[in-house]
Amino acid sequence: MQGLDPNRHEQVGGDPCSGFGMRGPLPGVASVGRSGRFCVEGTLSGLGLVWMVGKHAKHRGAGLRWRAPMIRHFSWWLVLAGSVWAGTEVSIVGDDFYLNGRPTYEGRTWQGHRVEGLLMNSRMVQGVFDDLNAETAKRWAYADTGRWDAERNVSEFIAAMPSWKAHGMLGFTINLQGGSPEGYSKSQPWDTGAFEPDGALRPAFMNRMKRVLDAADAHGMVAILGYFYFGQDERLRDEAAVVRGTVEATKWVLRGGWRHVLIEVNNECNVKAYDHEILKPERVHELIERVKQTRHEGRRLLAGTSYGGGTVPKANVVRVSDFLLMHGNGVKDPNRITQMIKQARAVPGYRPMPILFNEDDHEGFDKVENNAAAAVAGHVSWGWFDYRRKGEDLQEGYQSPPVNWGISSERKRAFFDYIASITGRARR
Repeated sequence: MQGLDPNRHEQVGGDPCSGFGMRGPLPGVASVGRSGRFCVEGTLSGLGLVWMVGKHAKHRGAGLRWRAPMIRHFSWWLVLAGSVWAGTEVSIVGDDFYLNGRPTYEGRTWQGHRVEGLLMNSRMVQGVFDDLNAETAKRWAYADTGRWDAERNVSEFIAAMPSWKAHGMLGFTINLQGGSPEGYSKSQPWDTGAFEPDGALRPAFMNRMKRVLDAADAHGMVAILGYFYFGQDERLRDEAAVVRGTVEATKWVLRGGWRHVLIEVNNECNVKAYDHEILKPERVHELIERVKQTRHEGRRLLAGTSYGGGTVPKANVVRVSDFLLMHGNGVKDPNRITQMIKQARAVPGYRPMPILFNEDDHEGFDKVENNAAAAVAGHVSWGWFDYRRKGEDLQEGYQSPPVNWGISSERKRAFFDYIASITGRARR
């Protein structure tokens, strides 16, 4: 049986039973995964149940040996004496997102608009945040301990995922260089990135990211993984380091075996604060192509980049992207969201592909017309950007450490209740 590459369902060859293996009589299964994933054995209706974050498994038990190839379009499969879960895989069909071979929000409409195929999301870029500048790290101290704790941050991020998913949010943006802890900043003296000056990956950041991606995989969520952020990109010493960082991060995701990841090369490529020319609008398509050209076992990642609020992607980016990312910051009139969608689809090089807003700091969820509603009406995914405003308490904001990753404020509840109403998920 052939596997499917997430590159718009191109067929690739290969043995579907190679790679992951398990051995041992059931019950009591041990596992060995090429990507370092894991299995947990349990029971279901008297059958051995194996929960596996992977693509396929090999079983050996009680003198009987069998192989269980990947069977698409199902999350749980009965395979002789066990069930194998295949993890989460995002793919693109036309302008729709699919998860595990089925369109997202399958069959769902809202106010006469098709929701099926969208990816409702939120900007949660600080999931693996740490500050290597000892002076500025003091700003992010937890009130109950008086110090900043990167491990606590990632653990609480992961613990909040089920509540996000329960409200119908299927995607979140997270960034290897984070985002401004202040929401909007004139200067960024903190050092918050996963890249060394030469572009090498910092193990502590990547270990936290692994935990995030594993959890999202298990919960059936898509991670929109950003690489670079203005205000931090200058910490890479030169263009060669940026290219190295791009390639190494891409290889890291591919070798990890994750198939639920979309790549955002950099956040808002047209912001003038970027230091490296290759991260700016005229040349950023080169990095998107680098991501797409990097393959592991015949597979590549889906990639694009974003622009600042109110800006429509340029032709050089549209031509090479798998999806388009736009931001609604500064867009106060929902009619402008509608206009941006139409303009994006008219850019030279556009062909049917998903469009996502993955950053918009507007709410108005109690109004008939708002930015999120305008996006959905244009069959475009929408994502919220929530930061702690001046003077607000620690329950507010998803970008300002220390973050309460739960649905901890009226503003957060309004967003998640609105997403639940759009996607048809019960409020919880």
